[in-house]
Amino acid sequence: MFSKILIANRGEIACRVIRTAKRMGIATVAVYSDADARARHVLVADESVRLGPPPASESYLNAELIIDACKATGAQAVHPGYGFLSERENFAKALDKAGIAFIGPPPKAIRAMGDKIESKKLAQKAGVNIVPGYLGDIATTDEAVKIAADIGYPVMMKASAGGGGKGMRLAHNEADVRDGFEATKREGLASFGDDRVFIEKFIEAPRHIEIQLIGDKHGNVLYLGERECSIQRRHQKVVEEAPSPFVTPQMRRAMGEQAVALAKAVGYYSAGTVELIVSGSDPSGESFYFLEMNTRLQVEHPVTEEVTGLDLVEQMIRVAAGEKLAFGQDEVTLNGWSVETRVYAEDPYRGFLPSTGRLTRYTRPPETSQDDLRVRVDDGVTEGSEISMFYDPMVAKLITWGPNREAAIDAQVAALDAFELDGIGDNVDFLSALMQHPRFRSGDITTNFIAEEYPEGFDGAPADLQLLSDIAVIGGMIGAITEERNAGIDSQLGPLIVPKSERVVTVDGEPHRVRIKPYEGGTLAVVDGGELIDIVGRWTPGQRLLSLTIDGRARTVQIRRNGRGFVLTTRGASHKVQVLPPHVAELSKHMIEKPAPDLSRLLLAPMPGLVTRLDVEVGDKVEAGQAVAVMEAMKMENILRATKAATVKATPVNAGESVAVDQVIVEFE
Repeated sequence: MFSKILIANRGEIACRVIRTAKRMGIATVAVYSDADARARHVLVADESVRLGPPPASESYLNAELIIDACKATGAQAVHPGYGFLSERENFAKALDKAGIAFIGPPPKAIRAMGDKIESKKLAQKAGVNIVPGYLGDIATTDEAVKIAADIGYPVMMKASAGGGGKGMRLAHNEADVRDGFEATKREGLASFGDDRVFIEKFIEAPRHIEIQLIGDKHGNVLYLGERECSIQRRHQKVVEEAPSPFVTPQMRRAMGEQAVALAKAVGYYSAGTVELIVSGSDPSGESFYFLEMNTRLQVEHPVTEEVTGLDLVEQMIRVAAGEKLAFGQDEVTLNGWSVETRVYAEDPYRGFLPSTGRLTRYTRPPETSQDDLRVRVDDGVTEGSEISMFYDPMVAKLITWGPNREAAIDAQVAALDAFELDGIGDNVDFLSALMQHPRFRSGDITTNFIAEEYPEGFDGAPADLQLLSDIAVIGGMIGAITEERNAGIDSQLGPLIVPKSERVVTVDGEPHRVRIKPYEGGTLAVVDGGELIDIVGRWTPGQRLLSLTIDGRARTVQIRRNGRGFVLTTRGASHKVQVLPPHVAELSKHMIEKPAPDLSRLLLAPMPGLVTRLDVEVGDKVEAGQAVAVMEAMKMENILRATKAATVKATPVNAGESVAVDQVIVEFE
């Protein structure tokens, strides 16, 4: 067994590998760029080595620097995590040449599966179902249009070396192919150094199912069940779970055996994943097709760990050290249900635009490990960490386990309420909304779920009447406690003013009359003349996170001051709350509201990034929806469009310039 390993990665996955290595008694070496000099993975490792400047090409993607770091520290092996160098054949070969073990598959398997076109040919030869399509090189847009028409719309255009949702475009017609083919080529070149594109049939009502594999160097390959990864946005996974609510035992076996056959055909060992697309419209479950094989650890591997009881990182390390798998296929069992959500630095209220900045507040849900519930948080940040434009916007992964799917999902909702992130935009509200969505909870999901259920974007999870009533109660309680504190301060300057028990609590513009009576350890309340409500738990002024029960209902609420009122965030939405004495509430109706400024004449940068193209000049007339500029952020292209018909008055920014969020790119008359 190795005595020291180097982790050629950063953030959450680097911390994840370090945690297992330490448990195994293996010393760890972290590497970092200048942007990550004080990152968490650097702090938790036994040693650390600087690689270079923030751009990945000058740090994490520089194989020579990684090998030099191994030699300098005496690291005997390298775990690549996922992304960066994890699927680079040349990196695995360079490590072998330097006498350093690669904690991953053999280079020939990386090469065979790394090219999506060639991997499909190999899969077909190994007897694996593949999606109908064209696997040859496509040189021009006109050729792509002809091929797409021959296959039949809709089709998917994919970068041959792509992954992680990058370099993929769905085309419903010829116009979509003409708009998207060159963009797919550019994304493939920018992200993977390969601009080849292939086209395949888009499967209707698709579900994304993947099979986790583990193999050793002695010819043993096992499948560890499946994961459902259908909840996606722009082909990027958002929610994963194991097992799948769609897969039957017969399907699991058929998929697993095909995945094992493919792995054995390329001499695979270590952890790997065969991704499949399944037609959700086929009740037999027989219409499943090979998409690709990821020759590395997957982001969503924790859900497999939770239901199998296996540590996949440990298995990878043991396989790399030459050990045989200590269990067989018959010993792989699936216990309970696990769900993972990805917490991203992106703003769902602004079209999921990436967000950068410093985490001025970061509180993660408490981890638990009980017989009937487990909560796990895999992250690589701390309070004060910088979320930069150079790397993936993932902040953390929240993993829950329960004896059944409903319990695992309920645990997600409760834990998401306890996530506090300030300083950046985050998708926690959106994740909570997904977990509460009736269609998701029923298991009726496809990869189109988000587009179908949120066609107009996201504006918060809907709140039922019970939740709104509970928010009014909480608002009344914190308002009363605030007034008590203020009265105590005022009494030092004059006669004691006793606050009245009744208050008008306005929740999102809807007024409620709330009567409050505190008692030791809790509060009694009445809302709008209804029945007596018992609140167990107390709030201290300034407290941000409040957990209590209201008539036995557990509620966790984040509380922020908002002028003279509060913002209460829970269950996937923020609610504006105003607490006033009845006579003040009556007078407040006459206050004039300040109108919001008109920004329709300006095209603002929705995020920090690079303006790669400006399609208009001063004097040009544009129509609503017309493409005006293209921005690149985190290697993804974003087309900016005019919101209405107008004439271009000014273009303060030129193509090739970097812009900050809300910076004016185009001004209209």
